[in-house]
Amino acid sequence: MRVVIAEDHYLVREGTRRILEDAGVSVAAAVGSAVELLDAVDRLGPDAVITDIRMPPGHHTEGIAAAHEIRIRFPSVGVVVMSQHAGEQYAFALFQHGTEGLAYLLKERVGDVDELIRALREVMAGRSVVDPRIVEVLVRSQSRTAESPLSSLTARELEVLAAMAQGMSNRAIAESLTLAESTVEKHVNAVFAKLGLGVEDSLHRRVSAVLTFLRHAPSDDAAATD
Repeated sequence: MRVVIAEDHYLVREGTRRILEDAGVSVAAAVGSAVELLDAVDRLGPDAVITDIRMPPGHHTEGIAAAHEIRIRFPSVGVVVMSQHAGEQYAFALFQHGTEGLAYLLKERVGDVDELIRALREVMAGRSVVDPRIVEVLVRSQSRTAESPLSSLTARELEVLAAMAQGMSNRAIAESLTLAESTVEKHVNAVFAKLGLGVEDSLHRRVSAVLTFLRHAPSDDAAATD
C-alpha cells in the first residue's frame, strides 16, 4: 500500500506518517496543501490518499475539492478525508456526487492505526467508510427531514441504525437496547427493506444502510468550520 498524506499542520502530518510507516505502510509523500497533493498523486500514483479538509491556500474545503478531483482523474485512488469535528456539512459536501472510494473519519482516528488502515483498504477497494460519530449526527439530522428516506423508520429502527453505524453486531445491539437478538434482526431487516436495500451481502447492506441518506442530502450545504 502506497499512500500520500496532505495536512498543513507539520506535527499532525509527520505524526501520521510515522504511525503509518511503523505499521508497514509506504508513505510516498507528505505535503501541506491541496495543490501539492494533486501534484503528488499525478506524479507518484499512490493507492490511496489521506487528506485534511481545510488547507492552503484558502483554508476552506480544499481537501474535499481535491478528493473529488482525485476520484474523477484517478478513479483507482481511494481517498480518506479527515476532519476535526463531526459536522454534517462536510459529509454532505464530500458525498454529494457519490460515496465510492471515499471515507470520512475524525482526526482522532489517526491514533487507531488498525482503523485507519482498514479505511484505506476499503477506499482502495472502491467502498466507503464514515466515522460512526459522524453517521450518528447525520442520522439525527436527516430523520427530521420529511423527504429523507429515514423519515419512514420508527424510533426504534433509528436506534438500531445508529447502533449499526457504530459497527455493533446484532448481539451487541440487543445487549445495548435490552432486546432479544431475534427482535434486533427483525428491526435490521425492516431498516434494509425501508431503505430499499435488496438481498445482498449482509456487511455491504449494513454499510449501505448508514450511507443511503447521504445520497439524498442537499447538494448546496456549505461547510462552516473544521
